[in-house]
Amino acid sequence: MISVIVVNYNSGSFLKDCIKSVLHQVDEALVIDNASMDNSLEQLITCFKNEARLIIVRNLVNKGFASACNQGIRQAKGNQLLFLNPDCILESNAVSEMRKVLESDDSVGMVGGLLLNADGTEQGGGRRSVPTPWRSFVRAFGLRRFYNRWPKLFDDFDLRHLPLPAGPETVEAISGACMMVNREAIDDIGLWDEAYFLHCEDLDLCMRFRKKGRKVMFVPSARVFHAFRVCSQNRPIFVEWHKHKGMIRFYGKFFHHQYPGILFWMVRAGVWLRFGALVGYHGVNHFKQWLKHGRA
Repeated sequence: MISVIVVNYNSGSFLKDCIKSVLHQVDEALVIDNASMDNSLEQLITCFKNEARLIIVRNLVNKGFASACNQGIRQAKGNQLLFLNPDCILESNAVSEMRKVLESDDSVGMVGGLLLNADGTEQGGGRRSVPTPWRSFVRAFGLRRFYNRWPKLFDDFDLRHLPLPAGPETVEAISGACMMVNREAIDDIGLWDEAYFLHCEDLDLCMRFRKKGRKVMFVPSARVFHAFRVCSQNRPIFVEWHKHKGMIRFYGKFFHHQYPGILFWMVRAGVWLRFGALVGYHGVNHFKQWLKHGRA
């Protein structure tokens, strides 16, 4: 039995479109709503009147992504759990393709599909290496241009520069936007870490799966169109705050021993400097928009 768990927050019409694309592929769909203020739930209810497979849980406050996922796990009946963002549209065979790989080997604990942009190009995050502090540094400062000369030193975490594999492939990490797991593996490894509010919790789960000897697999035949950042575009600074806070937790949890003393403090300082730069960037853009509309 497959249960899909969708965490919703102000996703508008994307939510009902997401459920339309996945409901016929699963046995039950749980929508955990984090106190949305738009009409996404109303649209969903109107579209799926009297649908017994659809379960809606309304939170009075925004509990964050990891906490809402855990709510879904506790209520779901399936022995296989699909975590899916509300801004995702699955092709008709996507769930079956992921399920085949999940059931192919007892060592496989987690699988993810090929995330696509609206134009059909591959989106980042669906297959990636773990973003260690060094890999993040390489990416932030454009050092990957030296990859051809020193590939082991100047590779970052984005694997899109590699050709798509012909079949399922073991990777270090996939995206929480589309992630299927065995319940037995979750029972063994533990629930999502609720200390993350938004971002990096999927990387944390991938790390814990791999540390327990469970394979993380990328399935290119499971195609998923993902409208990236639909639910977060109106609150960029809020999202960036939690993203960078999550990065600090992730680095401290898994890489602190590799960056002792002053080096790890330099990593932390780099993360917050990046956050400050992004706040400045968004602030300038907001000011430009204010000037533009003020003069109109």
